[in-house]
Amino acid sequence: MNYKIEVSTEKYEAFSEFITNKLKEYNNSKSIHHKESRKEGSRKPIRVILTDDQEQWIGGLTADVYWDWCELHYFWISEAYRQKGLGAQLLEKMEEEAKAKGVTKVLVTTFEFQARSFYEKHGFEVVGEIKDYPPGVSHYTLVKKFA
Repeated sequence: MNYKIEVSTEKYEAFSEFITNKLKEYNNSKSIHHKESRKEGSRKPIRVILTDDQEQWIGGLTADVYWDWCELHYFWISEAYRQKGLGAQLLEKMEEEAKAKGVTKVLVTTFEFQARSFYEKHGFEVVGEIKDYPPGVSHYTLVKKFA
């Protein structure tokens, strides 16, 4: 068997796509959940948008529902509107919509300097920590289970 190993420091999109597709094929063959989540329309987006009185975006969040999970991706509020309870309201709206879609758990990741305590205050539990990622900081995975 002949083979060659090379290292590339370029993006090499065609190779990245090849590896991604092969891993997806493997996961699909081992997990019906992975296979189902790749079907068109299987992931349901949730976007909660916060606007000011001039209809300008000042914050919000993005999440996706798949399996019986909601994965919260991005959550941000303009500095001038923080500490007013708006974050809790946005999170509550997302959770209401997620529950309506059959979600039983929410997943989020956050850095130490971001919002760990906010999520814990709202019922999330730390299920994982990567220390020193980036250097000097921890990266957390949190989950909230609905009753």
